[in-house]
Amino acid sequence: MMMRTIWRWTKRIVLFFFLSTVFVVLLYRFIPVYVTPLMVIRTVEQLADGKKVEWHHRWVPIEKMSRHMPMAVIASEDNRFMTHHGFDFEELKKVIEENKHRKRPRGASTITQQTAKNVFLWPGHSYVRKGLEAYFTVLIELFWGKERIMEVYLNSIETGRGIYGVESVARQHFHKSASRLTRSQCALIAATLPNPRRFNSAAPSGYMLRRQSQIVSLMGKIAPVDFTK
Repeated sequence: MMMRTIWRWTKRIVLFFFLSTVFVVLLYRFIPVYVTPLMVIRTVEQLADGKKVEWHHRWVPIEKMSRHMPMAVIASEDNRFMTHHGFDFEELKKVIEENKHRKRPRGASTITQQTAKNVFLWPGHSYVRKGLEAYFTVLIELFWGKERIMEVYLNSIETGRGIYGVESVARQHFHKSASRLTRSQCALIAATLPNPRRFNSAAPSGYMLRRQSQIVSLMGKIAPVDFTK
């Protein structure tokens, strides 16, 4: 009797989780994402450290961003974004081999996976979080499509200390709107994404400038995609 009750409640919980997550994913297909778990976590961290709370975030449609911005993050983060279905298994194989000889392992998360993490989850490397990330990756690839994934990604990524999204970093660091960012500025923003709280696009280091140059070069080699039309 006890096992039957547990099984019944387990099915209900699983069904509720599935329906509620699908509902939220469908909702975000059409409405802006103004708040993410990471934004809340960073705010709590600032309060806990006794620092002034900084939260700069402006949602803008992808049509109001520089056409170079999507290409910069594709070149920097996910060369096969337009052709894979959320997971880049070719890149994953390459990274596994590379990490055998690296002191600091690098990841192989796609833009879709990063979007799933940014919007629905929290930072971390646990198996539970990675499993949920894979689940949400499948859902947003299924229900959103590439243009919406890119739009949400560019609006939700952390781009500096207390800065989220391309529009906010454009205004905070370059004193212009995201639509007016140049090719090189887009590449510089993309160069910060591995660690935007360490790498500052307003005051780039020598490493960042070299990375910027690499990204600009890669942008010229990738088939152009313009989501801003």
